[in-house]
Amino acid sequence: MQAPPEKLAYVTIVNVAGDEPDALGVVDLDPASGSYGKLINRTPMPQAGDELHHFGWNACSSALCPYAPHPHVERRYLIVPGLRSSRIHVLDTKPEPRAPRIVKVIEPKEVERRAGYSRPHTLHCGPEGIFVSALGSPDGNGPGGLFLLDHDSFDVLGRWEVERGPQYLAYDFAWHLGHDLQLTSEWGTPNMIENGLVPELLLGSKYGHQLHVWDLVRRKHLQALDLGAEQQIVLELRQARDPTKAYGFAGVVISIKDLSASVWLWYREAGHWTVRKVIEIPAEPALEEQLPPALKPFKAVPPLITDINLSLDDRLLYVSCWGTGELRQYDVSNPQHPRLTGSVRLGGIVQRSPHPAAGPVSGGPQMVEVSRDGRRVYLTNGLYRAWDKQFYSEGFPGWMVKCDVGPDGGLGLDPGFFVPMDVSERLHQVRLEGGDSSSDSFCYP
Repeated sequence: MQAPPEKLAYVTIVNVAGDEPDALGVVDLDPASGSYGKLINRTPMPQAGDELHHFGWNACSSALCPYAPHPHVERRYLIVPGLRSSRIHVLDTKPEPRAPRIVKVIEPKEVERRAGYSRPHTLHCGPEGIFVSALGSPDGNGPGGLFLLDHDSFDVLGRWEVERGPQYLAYDFAWHLGHDLQLTSEWGTPNMIENGLVPELLLGSKYGHQLHVWDLVRRKHLQALDLGAEQQIVLELRQARDPTKAYGFAGVVISIKDLSASVWLWYREAGHWTVRKVIEIPAEPALEEQLPPALKPFKAVPPLITDINLSLDDRLLYVSCWGTGELRQYDVSNPQHPRLTGSVRLGGIVQRSPHPAAGPVSGGPQMVEVSRDGRRVYLTNGLYRAWDKQFYSEGFPGWMVKCDVGPDGGLGLDPGFFVPMDVSERLHQVRLEGGDSSSDSFCYP
């Protein structure tokens, strides 16, 4: 948290039509620069149709863990998977941080051959290598799970799970390195998500509604935590950053009972892991004519929590409500009782809340990244092409914005920071030069 402020952001740029290559963009974050708040470079991918989504650094603090140390590993490479293509790109940022270059491409057949998985989604540097979650098998069904890349060569090492147990759906993962435990969440198989949200599957509670607890060392399933069949699509996981703390937060996109969204706390109690709802955000009433076809029968806008993030001091939790167009800030110093401390409105399916530099905007706060010192929050508005079309049927251009955070909390849009794209491109995940609040896992208190 005492590191110098970030001066560059890396962000995935997705071609909406899928007929031109996606790119990794670079945004200038230095307020003293003449190009502050502008896209200053883009590195196009070698092929079209990747749908770049989540990506991450090759090295972080977990490389210093005492049981599998890699002190020689340098944080210089960005590992950028294509969620739809299953192609993985490795980009070097060291020679020229403002213009990263592709140095290796891992083809889908190699991921399939070595790990048996496809559709790589989230990745984090870990003690043993670079962990990558995958949504399913090459045929588009399950199971999904985890595989590893080598820290140095980026070769695919293989599937992580030794004993999978009942786990079938996959999405995110989070560690408690000090407790040798891992949590994973659930979305759906590629066939369940790639053509959009399937109403019959949603109403039939077929999307993910569990968390899974794993023995991180033995790679064995220990426990399934069911949030209830009405809680559909358990996405982002954010564990306490302090490795002595054994709790974390999970975001749930929607309840089919009342269209609310929620955040759940997992924690250890009496030697076992348990989970409970600690935040619930209700749907907002709306006129039928204001809604896309998928929501007209409900006459309401669901919040649709699509991302959460936690500051490095475990104090502030950020919750993106992509449907209603709101970013919420909670004080979670007491994780059992979060307290709402800030909110900004931007976009939304119905409201189209304005930005000071751009007027009314479409899309809503989606991916959220927090600076290491906790004073800046960056947002983008693209979710996933097929799902974007369902909920924002007229389409929308991508954008990236910044919020400033007060010393004691509170949240406000920076009126001078707005990175616009045209309607053919959307922005997804952001990574910050030198690291950000969701990149590192820590071994030492």
